[in-house]
Amino acid sequence: MSWASRAGAVVTAMALMLAPSSAHADRGGGASQGGGTSKTSGTRDGASLVSKVVYSGSTSGSGGGGNGGGALQPVGDWTPPACWYEPRSAEQFRDYVESMYEETVNTPGQHSYAKQSVGMFRDDYKDGTYKNYNLDKKDEGSFWVAVRDENRWMEPEAQACDKLPFWVENGDPVPVENAVTPEVLAELAYNRVRLPAAEVTLRPEAATKVNLPTWAWLDRSRFKETSVTASIAVGGLNIQATTTARPVSLRLEPGTPDAGTYPASGECTINADGSIGEPYTRGKADRTPPCGLKYLRSSGDGTFTLRATITWEISWTGTGGAGGDLPDGTFGNDQAVTVQEIQSVNR
Repeated sequence: MSWASRAGAVVTAMALMLAPSSAHADRGGGASQGGGTSKTSGTRDGASLVSKVVYSGSTSGSGGGGNGGGALQPVGDWTPPACWYEPRSAEQFRDYVESMYEETVNTPGQHSYAKQSVGMFRDDYKDGTYKNYNLDKKDEGSFWVAVRDENRWMEPEAQACDKLPFWVENGDPVPVENAVTPEVLAELAYNRVRLPAAEVTLRPEAATKVNLPTWAWLDRSRFKETSVTASIAVGGLNIQATTTARPVSLRLEPGTPDAGTYPASGECTINADGSIGEPYTRGKADRTPPCGLKYLRSSGDGTFTLRATITWEISWTGTGGAGGDLPDGTFGNDQAVTVQEIQSVNR
C-alpha cells in the first residue's frame, strides 16, 4: 500500500475514534447556582476519545436546565473552542488504542475496511512511526490527542482539530493551535457557567396600568459573581483556570412598541450594593423609577412578553498567574405582563 493510501486509512481510523457514541452515561449535566461539579469521565466512550477536563462550580453541561437557569450567550461572534488537544500518558494512549482495536475487530458485522483502517492506525503507534507506544520513554513525554465538545461535535468548528495523535517531549512547546492551556480552560469554563433566571420583580405585581410607571428590580442576593473552574491533570500536565461572571446591567424590552422604559435606553445599570433597580415602597407613587417601564396601551385579553436580559462581565485567572478578560455574555428570559386600562368612576 502506498504512503498516501496508508495515511488516508489512518485518518479514517482517527475519524472513527473521534465519532461520539450515544452510549456515554456521563455528559456533565448542569448543577444549580451555588455549587456542584460537572465531570467528563476521561475514559473511552464507545469509539470516541473523551476529554479529561473536569469542571466544578456553578456549572452547566448543556446550556440550560431546570429552575429557569441557563448558560452565557457571548456578545458578538466569539465562541469557546469546539475542539482542542490534551495529553495522554504512554500507558493511557496504549490502553485506549488497544481497546479500540479489540472492540472494532471483534464487533459482529463490522466492515472489513474499518477493521483494516483501525489495524493500520494501531500498527503505526505499535510497530511503525512509534515503537510500542513509546513505553520505553514514558517518563519523557506524552501523546497529545484531539477531543471535541460533546455538545458541539456536529459543528464545522469541531472538525478543525484533525491532527493525528503525536508525541511531545516534556517541556517542549505543543505544535498545534488549541493545545490545552489555562486560557483554553478558561474559555471552556465560559461555556459551563450556569446563571439564574433573569425574572424581574415588578410593581404593580398582578397587573400594571396604562400610562402608569411600573417599577422593576432584581434581588442582589441572586445576582452575584458566579464562577466555574476547569482543570486537567494528566500526562505530566496539571493546570486550571477559573472563569468568573459578574452582572453589570439589566436590559428591559417591553414586548410592544407602545411602551417606554426607565431609563430611556432600557439599560438599567447595577447599583453600588450589587442590586439592579430599586424596590417600590409606599410613598413612591409620584417618583420616576430608576429602572422600569410604562405601557401606553392595554394588553387586552392577553399579555405582553417582557424580555429581561442580564449582561455579565467575564474575567479569568489561571495557573502561573495567567488571567484576563473574555467577551461579555448575556442571559435572559421572558415573562408575561398584563396591562389594564385605568378604570374611572362617573358620579
